[in-house]
Amino acid sequence: MRLRLRLRHLALLAVFAMVAGCAPFLWVLSSTADHRHTAETVPERPVALVLGAGVRPDGRPSLLLARRLDTAAGLYSAGKVDAVLVSGDNSVEHYNETDTMIDYLVAAGIDRERIVGDYAGFSTWDSCARANEVFGVEAATVVTQDFHLPRAVRLCRAAGIDAVGVADSSLRERTFATVYGWFREVPAAVAALGTVVLRPDPMFLGDYETGVDDALAPERE
Repeated sequence: MRLRLRLRHLALLAVFAMVAGCAPFLWVLSSTADHRHTAETVPERPVALVLGAGVRPDGRPSLLLARRLDTAAGLYSAGKVDAVLVSGDNSVEHYNETDTMIDYLVAAGIDRERIVGDYAGFSTWDSCARANEVFGVEAATVVTQDFHLPRAVRLCRAAGIDAVGVADSSLRERTFATVYGWFREVPAAVAALGTVVLRPDPMFLGDYETGVDDALAPERE
């Protein structure tokens, strides 16, 4: 009887831990449902914020990053955004997500003057917080993969940005990476909840930069 009671208690604890662990993930999904759109239905925003996702040893963007950039280029071509802010990791020598993203978008036909680089986007929160505090972004369309989009939109809105999001669905092209990404978002949502509550400074804040203002200046004249 004691063994059965112990097993029952352990099972109840396991169920409770599972529910508690999934609650932040469900909160992230539900709280951003009205802010996630398709490329066709997304409302216009001044800026597309593209989050970094890895660069190959030969300097080309990873497949997931390339698909994000293609999505952003499509939004720009459709007049859904007027400028693109690319936020990536440039913390170590010979690894530069930001320049790779800029070069890719230029090759895709976007005017270089409409592209702005953030070289200290070390995390999703850093990218969102810096977009608002360093680049003065008040409204943006966040572009990333579908498994990452709910958390990205939630964090950007917590950073003070009127953020909507458009996702690339990478399940068919990168099945394992996409499924893994969805599983990884469960614990990541727990951390995101703490970030929303505490709102820490990004790893590197720095002075205000006018890149986005300059990129949008022709539209504001």
